[in-house]
Amino acid sequence: MTAPTFNALLFGLTGCLVDHGARTLPIAQQHSGLPERPSDLNHPDLLPNLLASADECAEPLPSVCDLLDDLQRQGMPCAWLDELPDAATQRLAAVLPSGLHGSRLNGSRPWPAPDAVWHTLSELQVDSLQGCVLIASDPRLLQAGLNAGLWCIGLATCGPLCGLALGDWQALAAAEREKLRAQATLELYRLGAHSVIDHPGELPACLSDLAIRRHKGEKP
Repeated sequence: MTAPTFNALLFGLTGCLVDHGARTLPIAQQHSGLPERPSDLNHPDLLPNLLASADECAEPLPSVCDLLDDLQRQGMPCAWLDELPDAATQRLAAVLPSGLHGSRLNGSRPWPAPDAVWHTLSELQVDSLQGCVLIASDPRLLQAGLNAGLWCIGLATCGPLCGLALGDWQALAAAEREKLRAQATLELYRLGAHSVIDHPGELPACLSDLAIRRHKGEKP
């Protein structure tokens, strides 16, 4: 008997596919002088800085485009999720391969409520939660995935828990990188992530491991 396959893969957008360190929103909030609250995302004073920040941070993470191309060739249903306003996510996602489905809150309750996750799977016409996986670095999105009943893979080094642009991350001394990586990994496991990897380039091996765990009867 072969290991079970997966029905769909959902990705966080910032800090997972683009914008190493998930810096789009913090940079915009810093320039706008607004507090860091999800309810402020559509504040008129934030949007211009948010768009400028999205342009600055719209860079795919290493290996992401090749990964997405491979998944598309395999016919795997995939989509990204984000809480940022549509105008910002469009600029960020424009650097990714065409054809990748993008989903937003669309009136759903904010994360960590599971609504947006379920809505995205519905848009992908997925019939069952079994074998659906969420890959993200944002703890609130991962909690939404857990609340929705998905397998959840956390990303430790490229999201808000480390919060560094790729060049800044690479410039750190090895000991400092390891300290930050270990702290983020521990926090994501404490949250309840089923697996934690450093970055999306490690996803294929991680999915193979999850497939074996599913084959043995483990459930999220």
